[in-house]
Amino acid sequence: MLQKLNHRLEKIMPFITPSSVILGVLLSDSIKDFSYLIPWIFAFMTFAGSLNSNFRSLSDVVRHPLPIIAAMCLLHIIMPIWAWSVGHLTFGGDVYTITGMVLGMAIPTGITSFIWVSIYKGNIPMTLALILIDTMLSPFIVPFSLSLIIGEKVEIDFLSMMSGLLGMIVIPSLVGMFLNTVTKGKVSGSLSPRLAPFSKICIGIVVMLNGAMVAPYLKNINLKLVSITLVVFFIALSGYVIAFLIGKLLGSDHDTLVALTFTGGMRNISAGAVIAVSYFPPAVAVPVVVGMLFQQILASLNGYFLERYINKEHRESAYL
Repeated sequence: MLQKLNHRLEKIMPFITPSSVILGVLLSDSIKDFSYLIPWIFAFMTFAGSLNSNFRSLSDVVRHPLPIIAAMCLLHIIMPIWAWSVGHLTFGGDVYTITGMVLGMAIPTGITSFIWVSIYKGNIPMTLALILIDTMLSPFIVPFSLSLIIGEKVEIDFLSMMSGLLGMIVIPSLVGMFLNTVTKGKVSGSLSPRLAPFSKICIGIVVMLNGAMVAPYLKNINLKLVSITLVVFFIALSGYVIAFLIGKLLGSDHDTLVALTFTGGMRNISAGAVIAVSYFPPAVAVPVVVGMLFQQILASLNGYFLERYINKEHRESAYL
């Protein structure tokens, strides 16, 4: 029953996330106080996804670092410069809006990329390694990227970010990998399929809670907000496309291609919103917060595209 539910949820993922965003905004007054649950839900999703990994596969990723290096270059060099260029073309001298767009691309890869990669059977050890490396280096990379491209300097609460990382990613993933190792893969075949549908339901809950958190920023809908939304959507979508093309250029296998596309396209927007609100004028936060509304929508659409692309390649290879 759980496996059937999981398959049905996989098919409707492109509809679950946008519906969750809308519900979150509409019900913000009622559910925003439950945002404290987000780290716990993340921890559960990370644990469920890591049950298919082990320490040997993680060490294999470290020994072959080219995809991780490529992803880091995309995340912190290519996409921030691309966002700066698009921002100047569309908003001219509006330095606050441009700064928000650059910040939205300079922040580390999204933690939820781990969940999407596990859903679409990508390279989970590589994704985990990239999230860990990128998040640990982000207190140094993000300020450097902003000062280099924008000229602004920003400080990040390193200890707070690291404690969040430990609770949401490191500890649950190590527990999951440990269980898979000591049971010699048995837990992957028994527990992982049972938890898979609940992970997808949890994605909807997290998206809904995030929608509730950003609702106050969207009360005054005007032409500029609509313009920012369209431009940020374009930049975010182009991130997935560029990540996919880099993966193809490197000759990546399907697992690595899925991991590169999701990690290259997604961002830790929650951290970006905190940075924008804490260290910049409110106008800087708008592009970052707007990105939170459709990040999961883009992820679900990207997953749909990747699934069709990989299935097509499998069919073509079967005819050869």
